[in-house]
Amino acid sequence: MVSTNTLCKKLLNVKSAVIKGANFYTDEDGVKHIRIHARPNVWHEDDCPFCHKRCRRYDKKNPHPRIWRGADWGSTLVEISYDTHRIECPEHGVLVADVPWAYPGSGFTKDFDLTVGWLATYLPRSTVSEYMRIDWETVGRCVHRTMNDIEPEISRRLDGFVNIGIDATSYKKGHKYITIVVNHDTNTVVWAAQGHGKSVLTQFYRQLTPEQLSSIKVVTGDGAKWITECVNAFAPGCERCVDPFHVVEWAMEALDEVRREVWREAYDEALQLAKEHHGKKGRPSADDVEAARVKAARDKANEIKNSAYALGKAPEHLTEHQQAKVEMIAKNNNRLYRAYCMKEMLRLLLKMKDINEAEVELKQWLWRASHSRIDAFKKLYQKVKRHKEHILNAIRLGMSNARIEAINNKIKLIIRKAYGFRNIQNMLDMVYLVCSDLRLTIPNRKSKVT
Repeated sequence: MVSTNTLCKKLLNVKSAVIKGANFYTDEDGVKHIRIHARPNVWHEDDCPFCHKRCRRYDKKNPHPRIWRGADWGSTLVEISYDTHRIECPEHGVLVADVPWAYPGSGFTKDFDLTVGWLATYLPRSTVSEYMRIDWETVGRCVHRTMNDIEPEISRRLDGFVNIGIDATSYKKGHKYITIVVNHDTNTVVWAAQGHGKSVLTQFYRQLTPEQLSSIKVVTGDGAKWITECVNAFAPGCERCVDPFHVVEWAMEALDEVRREVWREAYDEALQLAKEHHGKKGRPSADDVEAARVKAARDKANEIKNSAYALGKAPEHLTEHQQAKVEMIAKNNNRLYRAYCMKEMLRLLLKMKDINEAEVELKQWLWRASHSRIDAFKKLYQKVKRHKEHILNAIRLGMSNARIEAINNKIKLIIRKAYGFRNIQNMLDMVYLVCSDLRLTIPNRKSKVT
């Protein structure tokens, strides 16, 4: 027969504790509780909760016992009661003495915090809050303690990476961003912080040791000036790559600007024809030529307006209807079609494997863009020319920010699942739990090998 002391210790998953007794009671809401009266082992009653060294007592035991919530036993709510006292640590100062069943400063057992952390990575926070019978904000604090447990030294994740990607993603309306650094070799987030820009990225580089800085060989990102400045300042020996995805995105923005200009011109022309036509006296006949011209002008404007998706897709992926739209543009609007061809030329050269051939093609594209007589592509010419070396580095090394864009989608899913975050630290903790190489398992479960 198992004793009460052994049974409670096994169920609470603690070893260096003594169970003094337990009692059941029902609260005013009809919820059943079991309150376990426990204390640490006599050899660990005065341990510091951080360095775990035995220290001098600062005061006597508290006459009012402190209560910790434990993971429920079935439908019964579990509590641990203990008369706490304070100790004086030479390193950490005056603190409440350590207890073996809880993290420092926590009102819950370790198993409870770990369970909440695991649930929060898969379920909305409101669901976790209701199931675990805790407050919404308490979920975030449990996740933070879980993070500190499974990764007490954050600096270790910064060791040994060679190829990294840097990007900023929005997490809230009003230009609220976080900056993330991803290890390309492991496809994991190694660092994240609130904000974006040179000052934020500088914080990342200043955390690195000389050995960690020297191990970085490739840095990918968009064409942001602040990324290039930080790379040149802290890791001048590594190669800077501009992500081909963002280069194509620049071309798409230039093409869309041209499309809007052409649409406005076609719309104004149709509007002017309609005014002239309606200004004529008499009822128009069915075969009125002017009415046909007005209708044709409106149809042309509408075709241009609705061609954004067709112009953005690769030719090999166009449907018959989209192909017809592109052919109509090629026939009726030379400027927009030339812009479309330059976008395609840039997209295709970024897929090349031969760096010498790609360099020749990029030189030809730059000449065409600079002589295109299209303002949007002249601006794009200046931008591509400024990042020419970094674009060629990305082609030569075959590097891109595709993995970072996938992680950005995960981050947005985390935010949607939580219905937003009021505490930025809670969001960063969730990003690390979901998007890094940390592995969190439910207590007393065998971890799955991934």
